[in-house]
Amino acid sequence: MERNLSYKDAGVDIDKANLFVEKIKPLIKLTTRKEVMGGLGGFGGLFHLDVGKIKKPVLVSSTDGVGTKLKIAQMMEKHDTIGIDLVAMCVNDVIVQGAEPLFFLDYISTGKMDVAKGVQIMEGIVKGCQEAGCALIGGETAEMPGLYQEGDYDLAGFCVGVVEADKIIDGSEIRVGDRIIGIASSGIHSNGFSLARKVLFETGKLRIDDHLEGLDHTIGIELLRPTKIYVKSLLNIIKNFTVRGIVHITGGGFFDNIPRIMPGSCRAVILKKSWDVPHVFSIIQKMGHIDRTEMLRIFNMGIGMMIIVPGKEAGEIMECLEKLGERSYPMGFIEKRDKDQPTVSFV
Repeated sequence: MERNLSYKDAGVDIDKANLFVEKIKPLIKLTTRKEVMGGLGGFGGLFHLDVGKIKKPVLVSSTDGVGTKLKIAQMMEKHDTIGIDLVAMCVNDVIVQGAEPLFFLDYISTGKMDVAKGVQIMEGIVKGCQEAGCALIGGETAEMPGLYQEGDYDLAGFCVGVVEADKIIDGSEIRVGDRIIGIASSGIHSNGFSLARKVLFETGKLRIDDHLEGLDHTIGIELLRPTKIYVKSLLNIIKNFTVRGIVHITGGGFFDNIPRIMPGSCRAVILKKSWDVPHVFSIIQKMGHIDRTEMLRIFNMGIGMMIIVPGKEAGEIMECLEKLGERSYPMGFIEKRDKDQPTVSFV
């Protein structure tokens, strides 16, 4: 007699998935906010939007992943920080519009559930949510045998924030004479890893545990540095100063991201030698024989955020950023743009 088949025979272990949920429940509680309603396990996450202090609330949402940085985590068998990257990529996009991140949801997809690895990933997600001050109110873990190779997984994140309607930061108030302040990144963050991996591991024939001159850690540790979360620092600056524009230097680097907030009549002038470029970017550029313009289009080159502020407030804002633990640079200024001029220029 033929044996009856089960879902487990097809590669999906429901019991293991349930065990995973039970193990991460205590972690998720660490991110709770007073607006969170109910617990983990419902069909949808509940969040009561407190509008007592907000007259005209506008919700701001973002979704993102971490790209092929996942390959570095898999090469190193280190999965406890990649979740920070996931949260960072979403909340950093929300804060640039002046919005406070409220809650986060995650999506983990894999070929076969590995509970220990899944818990490590969630530890990073929880830490990222704590850094951003948002609640983790739900998520999905999908086991999809046949779609992923053994050990592979993918991540996606979803964040919702809120901002007062008349306090949205969209760049429309940027004007000639404003100053550009760059805020240091923690490293490569989560963009450009397809090129970085090709250069370092294919062209350069490096191994993940190689030590390179000028780096404090192995190349693997350097590449896996978590993306910096700027939420709390920027909320402080927004609350106390005039901020006319914020740019997240993410995919597309300087050339694609700065124009997203720049009025047509203005252009950003960036001073080439105004900030310190971390050594890892010099290694990639030299080893891959990459043009500097290409580097600036792909990587953050040591600047994770840029804020555009009135010139008279720039000095005080930089002093405040330093007190908040951020390293900042006076990177440039805004000037009038003629029709035939680019939106971003390096001088």
